[in-house]
Amino acid sequence: MNGSIYEVEVFKEEGFVRKKCSICGRYFWSLNPDQELCGDQPCVEYGFIGNPPKARKLDKREFREAFLQFFKENGHSIVRRYPVVARWREDVYFVGASIYDFQPWVTSGAVPPPANPLVISQPSIRFTDLENVGRTGRHLTGFEMMAHHAFNIDGKYVYWNNETVEYCFRFYKGAVQVNPEELTFIEDLWSGGGNAGEDFEVLVRGGEIATLVFMHYETGENGTLKPINNMIVDTGYGLERNVWVFSGEPNIYEAVYGDLVEEIRVKAGVEKVDEKILLEVSKTAGILSVREKGLEEVRNRIAAKIGLTLEEIERILKPYELIYKLVDYSYALAWILGDGVVASNTGAGYLARLLIRRCLRAIDELKLNVEIGWVVGQHLKNLALDFPELLEVEDKIMEMLELEAKRYRESIGKALNIVMRVVKDTKKPELTLKDLILLYDSHGLPPDLLKEKLASTGIKVEIPQDFYGLVAKIHEKPVLEKTEEEELKLRRETEGLPKTRRIYYEDDYGKFKSKVLRVLDDWVVLDSTVFYPTSGGQLHDTGILKSINGIAKV
Repeated sequence: MNGSIYEVEVFKEEGFVRKKCSICGRYFWSLNPDQELCGDQPCVEYGFIGNPPKARKLDKREFREAFLQFFKENGHSIVRRYPVVARWREDVYFVGASIYDFQPWVTSGAVPPPANPLVISQPSIRFTDLENVGRTGRHLTGFEMMAHHAFNIDGKYVYWNNETVEYCFRFYKGAVQVNPEELTFIEDLWSGGGNAGEDFEVLVRGGEIATLVFMHYETGENGTLKPINNMIVDTGYGLERNVWVFSGEPNIYEAVYGDLVEEIRVKAGVEKVDEKILLEVSKTAGILSVREKGLEEVRNRIAAKIGLTLEEIERILKPYELIYKLVDYSYALAWILGDGVVASNTGAGYLARLLIRRCLRAIDELKLNVEIGWVVGQHLKNLALDFPELLEVEDKIMEMLELEAKRYRESIGKALNIVMRVVKDTKKPELTLKDLILLYDSHGLPPDLLKEKLASTGIKVEIPQDFYGLVAKIHEKPVLEKTEEEELKLRRETEGLPKTRRIYYEDDYGKFKSKVLRVLDDWVVLDSTVFYPTSGGQLHDTGILKSINGIAKV
């Protein structure tokens, strides 16, 4: 790793000092020589909540426009957004950041970029934090990633680390009018998609507002970094995150969707929560995720601090969490369906259907007397001000949502009756995670609804807090065909391993225990298996592998 890449000109000119965080040990740059902590979580709580830095107050549209115009005035061409459906890529269904627009063809040098340098605000979809949405205060499924990119490819130099950091510094100081003493630049290393590079995480009062990546390595299978000729500036300025940090609102949903949140709250008859509770929860719980056991402990501390029990905190926050999930998931749907995805049981359509059903479940739990189409329609109305193409397909979106809602309501009733009969007849003592996933995939049955309905039967139902994240992970990437080269590579890397015992010849097991001999990218070698391969005209078996690290679809 190249340490000198962090020593940029603007730091010297402005008087930034390099410090080491006294808690996590990471290095950072600040104009405050007395700053001892890096400013990131978990070293500090959010300091901007209820106490935003002095700066221009910009809403989402204004912030996007300020960003695009700043970089246009500084020699960048504005590039219109790409679809959120990554049809030019075989490895993902959705665009998760602006760099996805240019992978793999532009980043590899195979085709030239649409402009160089360029600036863009790219709508993005991520399914990695489904269960965190609404609960932590900071996670989103759908968002815009503002970015400026420069492609130093084939010997053409555009700009690199010095200019990238200077642009960031000048944007916040000039266009946003924030005091530069509020800015902290943390040194880090980013990797993803086979590439890597040193980067800066840019923070204000504990809130991350930008990431500046200097991509110039290829990552090897054992984690080694190999320098490459192409040097690509890959930045990311989360639009919604910036609006939140500079607004000081309790959470990202109130900052970005405040009016819609309030309208849904009133329609649902949800009691307005004391803002003090929202502020306290977001300041601390915002640094965690539902996958971490500390979330409940933090909420216990918050409850004690404001004189309530954990049960009271959960009861007060549950309706708000449902509202936040509903506004976020429906926003993501506006983009996904607007860009042509049709809800189905496979691929991108499966993930669209998952979000639709999550919205419908939230509507039911809130006892909200509105259709899902109304909620998605509110987003379409706002988005159409800058993306009028979405209105051209509004009728089709509404028709699809109406049909999906009808199918969901019909299938839930029938499926529940079937499940109730089966579990009673088989006297099954509990429903496993595998059962819950299969019931969700095959019938769309939400596990919490199953648990509620089975409570009187004594049948145990344990639901992982990140259940929908696990389901999405199983379905989030396309299954790629093996090439001849990949098959040869697999053969080479499995040489010398003992033969896998083929249990499917011995008995018709539905469940088995096995030892993992080797993991190779998306492949796992077991010492025994019940999974029958495609052979003799018979299709291969499918199922799930479960380990202490999670589950994987086979």
